[in-house]
Amino acid sequence: MKGYLVLDFSITDFNVFKEYIEKIPQFIHQHGGKYIVQGVVPETMEGDWSPERLVILEFPSPEKAKAFLKDPDAQPLFAIRHDSTKSQLILLKDATRALQYYRDQPVT
Repeated sequence: MKGYLVLDFSITDFNVFKEYIEKIPQFIHQHGGKYIVQGVVPETMEGDWSPERLVILEFPSPEKAKAFLKDPDAQPLFAIRHDSTKSQLILLKDATRALQYYRDQPVT
């Protein structure tokens, strides 16, 4: 079961944030993660949600995603992200199974 971290963020201090974006990929990869979406500017199609930027990371499991977030060596980088952005982060569990279920359902 894969785990996905979805980060909705806006950058408040790019000069500080640069260090985070330069160094965080090594920690993502160490935990088996990869970028699915990397810092794109989304277009809101419905509703009031209008994130400035989105990142979606895929991990082999929700536990691996949580281990990434708890990695003691990555904590200074997370502090940089917290200090240089306004962000919200969620974990999706087993999204691929849910997507497959809905793909297999007939349209009524």
